[in-house]
Amino acid sequence: MTVSLEALREKVHAQKTLIPSLYGNVDFDRTPERFTDEAGVKSILPVEFERRYRGDILSDPDRVERARLYTMLGDTVADAYAARAKEFGVRPLINMLTQACDQGVDSVEGAPPELAAFIADMERVPEWLDMKLVRKGARINRNYMANLTPFAIRGAFIATFMNKYSGMPMALTGALSGESSVRRVNETASFFTTATMPGALERHGVGFKAAAMVRLMHSMVRFNLLTRSKDWDIDVYGIPIPQVDQMPAGTIPAFITAMNLLERGRTKFTADERAIVELCRYQSYLLGLPEDLLPDTPRGIFDVMLTYAATLRDAYDDETCGELVRSTMSAYRPKDRSVKSLVYNTVEKSFSKVIFTRVFLRGSDKSMATKMGVKPNLFDYALFAAANLHVLPRMHADMIARRLPIANWISDRILVKRLNRLLVEYGHPEYVTDASRYRTDQESPSGGKAGQGRTQGA
Repeated sequence: MTVSLEALREKVHAQKTLIPSLYGNVDFDRTPERFTDEAGVKSILPVEFERRYRGDILSDPDRVERARLYTMLGDTVADAYAARAKEFGVRPLINMLTQACDQGVDSVEGAPPELAAFIADMERVPEWLDMKLVRKGARINRNYMANLTPFAIRGAFIATFMNKYSGMPMALTGALSGESSVRRVNETASFFTTATMPGALERHGVGFKAAAMVRLMHSMVRFNLLTRSKDWDIDVYGIPIPQVDQMPAGTIPAFITAMNLLERGRTKFTADERAIVELCRYQSYLLGLPEDLLPDTPRGIFDVMLTYAATLRDAYDDETCGELVRSTMSAYRPKDRSVKSLVYNTVEKSFSKVIFTRVFLRGSDKSMATKMGVKPNLFDYALFAAANLHVLPRMHADMIARRLPIANWISDRILVKRLNRLLVEYGHPEYVTDASRYRTDQESPSGGKAGQGRTQGA
């Protein structure tokens, strides 16, 4: 159900009174520099879509205003819980949330009401949810997560660094070092892999808990940037990691499915495509995305993503985006230095470059790959082709097996074992951010008075 503009506006402004420690100094009527509704200002929309769609998007005032409001919306429930870090500390918040996910809120001694509200929000079952479809989507996606994602995840990750406005939180959370880059990539791979495991998104599943931890991590980034960082300028960047910025990562499989369908002249999903979309919608819902941003039709999915891209100002600066890309691309991901791991790391980097340019850059925008330093060369394409000789037969074999009852069960068991091994390789996700990187000049590492970041109206 689409909420009215007035209801959405009230929800955005309510952040100021609900969580004054984070949003008390924010003027939600002011529009940050990152948002643009001017036809003459370049957005991140790819050139071919810019010509075909942006004019219609910007000519719809309700659509533009809805996009602007979502740019200023955080995660009210998780943010309120993260704001209690001043009293409890970060680690106790993580521990309490972990216990509440595993054993229920009632088992947490001294649990703050914000924790109960957080868990209740995630436990609420949306009216549209079809868990049978979610399970089917997870079964389909296990094939991709086991065979394609290990080679492509780095390419998908650097796509988040194409824009300085959406990429700045990552830069300010210390993601510029090789070690930190590896951890961020692996945490991302771990979450989306976990979400496809059998039963993962059920109430006591590992994916449910992982989603809660991701939400808390994002809220801690907002908390630290808004209350401790002297580098965060809301007039420029708006709210750190607004919910709408999480939409591309959470729904990219659904968007690609919808885009390909529409480009072929179709208007409805097949049963398998619908299952993939339902999985994307529910895992994104658990991550806190508003239901408005999770449509279920091909045109709705396509339109909401294009509106986001059409209103995010294009900006790439080497100091922020370039450093993030270089750090991520130079990082060594395997856990050992065996010959097999060294070969995999080389092939995976080349594969990611090609995937990045083919999936996330379109038309003349491929010049961005040169600017980012990830333009594939002949060697990269050769390794990409070689990797596909390994990846594609496995994927096609599972697609065929999935149509046969006994073969489907055997193939799925093999995929689950492979995913479990990958999760070990990815390591145990920390889902934390280093608060010391947000210190103001007046604050000591051990605590004390938190400085106030630059805020609108401050």
